[in-house]
This record gives sequence, structure tokens and C-alpha cells, in this order.
Amino acid sequence: MRVFHDAAYNDTGLTIETTRKATEIARSLIDRPIDRVEIVSPAVCRRDEIEAVHAPSYVDAVFTGRPRSLAASNTIGWDDRLAGAVCASTGGVRDATLQALATGGVAGSLSSGLHHASWASGSGYCTFNGLVVAAHAALAAGARRVLVLDLDAHCGGGTAGLIDGLDGVEQVDVSVSPFDRYESRPDARLVLCDGSNYLEVVERELAAITAPDEIDLVLYNAGMDPHGLAGGDPDIDDDVLLAREHLVFGWAASHRLPTAWVLAGGYTHGLTMAELVDLHRITIRAAASVHAVSA
Repeated sequence: MRVFHDAAYNDTGLTIETTRKATEIARSLIDRPIDRVEIVSPAVCRRDEIEAVHAPSYVDAVFTGRPRSLAASNTIGWDDRLAGAVCASTGGVRDATLQALATGGVAGSLSSGLHHASWASGSGYCTFNGLVVAAHAALAAGARRVLVLDLDAHCGGGTAGLIDGLDGVEQVDVSVSPFDRYESRPDARLVLCDGSNYLEVVERELAAITAPDEIDLVLYNAGMDPHGLAGGDPDIDDDVLLAREHLVFGWAASHRLPTAWVLAGGYTHGLTMAELVDLHRITIRAAASVHAVSA
């Protein structure tokens, strides 16, 4: 299974988990390899690909830092290396998507900070919406139906806004926090729940997806922040998230759906960075085990 990553993902002076953890996870994959995982550098996302999803005025602000309020609307901040970092990590989402489509299998990227970014600004630690950039790339490569499956703790309101009216792209979003909440509609279903029935809701929502065999690609926003110590619900722990990943990848495999995953949220509120890395490795191990069966 190809996992896309480059040191450029975190080549910025901004220091929160979103701009640090990819490097730590990549290092862990070298020190403690996971069978069948190959780390590959992506091509950097081009500016025109980003401007197909975001307002050129916003993209220009991220590249130039002016106006600073717009350049830093991701709520992380801005420095002169931010644009390069997010173009690299967005390229990873796109390349994982194209890899999954080309092989009919599973690929991933150690990217995060995606689903809150909207047409004209960033939000919630997200600068560019790599999920929607990747969905555009999938459609251009011949996909007719792309599903964004968002299991980050927070709602993917940025994605929902950007896919409104975009034929061929839909979202299923199970969240434990109302941040970035939006009104559900036929192509963007949002379900808010808590940890007491989290797995049941995820399983129910997967089962409710209509005509799953007709999906050409799943883009999985695999947040670890539902975890009680990573920013989420106290009833959600490592075992719950392990079960969730097996539900998701098992469902995709049962329908033979090409799947591209990304890291999404996960924070060190009650964890060390090493513990957060191990949480994200749950996704990688689950994806690799499915890839081995489908390969």
C-alpha cells in the first residue's frame, strides 16, 4: 500500500499537531515498519488545482500573506512557508486518490487540515480543502461517483459547501462535535452522535449508503480526534477507533471500492505525541490489512 508523505508537509514554522504529526508518523513507519506499507513522495499540488476549489483571492493571500487576516484564517497562523507545506500535503491527498483509482485498491496520505476550509477562507486548522481538490482530480480521471466519508470529530462544513452543486461527489459525515455544523441535504448527510453509540451510528450510516457498488472512489477523512484524550468524547477510546477502522475498511472491501484515506484530526490534549502517532497508526494498519487481501 502506498502512503504518500514528504518532509515538505510540515516545512513551516507553525507548530501545532496539524503541522507536526505527519513527520512523526512517517518517522515511526521507518523505525517500526508496518507490513506492505511503502512511503512515496507526492507531486506538489499546482496552484491552478487549488484555485479550482478556492477563491483566487484567498489562494493569493495564503501565498503572499496579504491580507494577514485572510492568510491566517485557518486559525493556525501564517508564515512564508505555509503555502509550500499545504501544497505538498494537498498533493499527497490527490496522489493517493489517483493511486487508489488506478489500482482499484487502497492508498493513503499523511495529510491533515482539510475539511473545514471553504471557498473563500480557511477555518479550524484547515488551509486548503484537499478532499475536494482530490475529488476534482478523481472526476477528471473518470470517476463518476465519489464518496467523502468524514469521521473526524468535527463536522466537515467546508467540504459540504464546496461540493454543493458538484455532480458526482457526496459526503457522509458522522461527528461528535457540532463545530462547522451544516444542514444535511441529499448529497451531504451529517449525523451528530456521542460516544455511547458511536460505532452503531457509523455502522448504520455505512449500511444506509445507497448503491454502494456504484461508488468509484471513497475519500476517507480518518480523524482520531473522536478519541476522548485526542479532543473528542470520553466514551471513545483506542478499541472503539480500532473497531471503527475495521468497519470502514471492511465495508469498502466488501464492495471492492477503491479507497484513499488521510489522517484528519487528532490532538495531544490528553496524549503525548507518541501516543497520538500510535492512534493514527491504527488507520494505517487497518488499511494495509485490507490492501493485502485485495491486492
